[in-house]
Parts: sequence; C-alpha cells; structure tokens
Amino acid sequence: MAGRLVLCGTPIGNLGDASRRLAEVLGEADVVFAEDTRRTGTLLRHLGVDRPMRSYFAGNEAQRSAELRERLDQGETVALLTDAGMPSVSDPGLSAVRIAVAASADVTVVPGPSAVSAALAVSGLPSDRFVFEGFLPRKGGDRRKRLRALATEPRTAVVFSAPSRVGRDLRDLAEALGAERQIAVTRELTKLHEEIWRGTLGDASRNWTPEGTALGEFTLVVAGAEAASVDPGMLLDEVDAAQSAGASRSDAIRAVAERHDVSRRELYDAVIKGRGGA
Repeated sequence: MAGRLVLCGTPIGNLGDASRRLAEVLGEADVVFAEDTRRTGTLLRHLGVDRPMRSYFAGNEAQRSAELRERLDQGETVALLTDAGMPSVSDPGLSAVRIAVAASADVTVVPGPSAVSAALAVSGLPSDRFVFEGFLPRKGGDRRKRLRALATEPRTAVVFSAPSRVGRDLRDLAEALGAERQIAVTRELTKLHEEIWRGTLGDASRNWTPEGTALGEFTLVVAGAEAASVDPGMLLDEVDAAQSAGASRSDAIRAVAERHDVSRRELYDAVIKGRGGA
C-alpha cells in the first residue's frame, strides 16, 4: 500500500502562526523531510513534536528521491517542510510531489502562512488578479526578458528578493517599468522588525541601493501596467482595412477587438453608428 506525502506550510517568521493541525500532522508522520533540519527542529520543539528528520533541499533532492520513493512504497507518511511558507512555491518540493504521484501515493497539504498573500493584503494595491514571479533571474537575457514582460503586465506582480539582491532588483525594476510605478516593499513579515514601505519604484530604488546593506527577507508588490489608450478612429480604420481585404464585418470586428483587447459589442456599435459614434 502506497504511503502519503503531506506538504506542510510553515510560519514565514512568527512561530505563533503555526496551526494546531500542523502540530497534529507532524506528530503523526513517520518522518519529516526538511529543507533545513536545524530550523525545522526549532519549529518541532516549539510545537512539542519529536519526529525523525531527513534533510531535503535543492542540493540533495536527487539523492533523497530514492529514499523518499522507498518510504512511500512502504506505506509511510512523509511530512515535507521548507524553511518558511509552502513547499514547491519558490522552494524545494516539486520533485517530491512528482515522486509521490509516480508512486501512486496520496498527496495532501496543510496550508499555512504565505508571504505572497500577506504582502498582497497589506500592499494597498489591487489583489483581485495578480502574478507571482518568485525571484527574478540573476542576470543575462533571462533577467532582461522577465523585466520586459513585467513592464507591460497589467496585473499586480509579487516578486521575492533577498537582502543581497533587493537593491539591484529595485533599480532594474525602476528602469524597466518606470520610476513612477507604485510598489509596496515588505520586509520581515510577521517578525519583530516587520516593515511595510509604500511609494514609487524610483523612491524605492533610492531607499535600497545596490551598494547598501539590507537586512531580512523581502517581498515586493508591484502595481500592474496601466492599459494603453486606443484611438477609436484607428480601430475603425483597422475594421475598414480588414473588410477591404475580404473579411466579413463581424469577422473584422472580432479580430480587431481581440487584437486590442476591447469590447467587441462596443466596437460593433461604433461601426454601426459610423465615425461619429466612435
């Protein structure tokens, strides 16, 4: 009988955020796979739990995979924890889930605190639709490509950053997205020295410079790009051009509306009314 893998969300800073269910699940696990056994040991002692631990981090996932598969094949319950937050979300864990699925083991989760949702909630920026970017690529074409994509991304973006990288991240974001783009810089969420700073990317890049010494873990919440205004006359010209090329009026309106992400109904009404109704 295949075992069970439990992904355990852990506090992002304040141990008081650990749930009663987390303590119960950890107490019932046969073994705890942890990104850092020392940090997880502190959490287990706080919860009054004593279970055997095995390290499971980015550097040894390949070596641990065989052991994980064997334990699941033997019917064991394996709890998987990272240093903070949810395993597999910008942290080790994806490989463990895939191993468990391949072994036909149960995969379940104990949800917990999230730096992503916590930062969004306090940012003051729209959170009904957002994208999670994790950590920006360190350098090269991948970094430039990601920054270019963020420059036109209409949804609020959540970006993780480390103390050694936050100054450069903010500088490059300001250059790519514009100095006036709004941002909330959250640092050490739920911890004693929690800080939530709101302002523009330009001001943020001056506040945390690449040469400065930053402390703590950072979650950046960046406002999405404003929708570019579209000239109604240009839309009608494109509909006319499409019809002249042989498209039906409905097909031309649909194509132009999709290309510019505008309402097909409103564009149709403008075409019917003529340029005066544009």
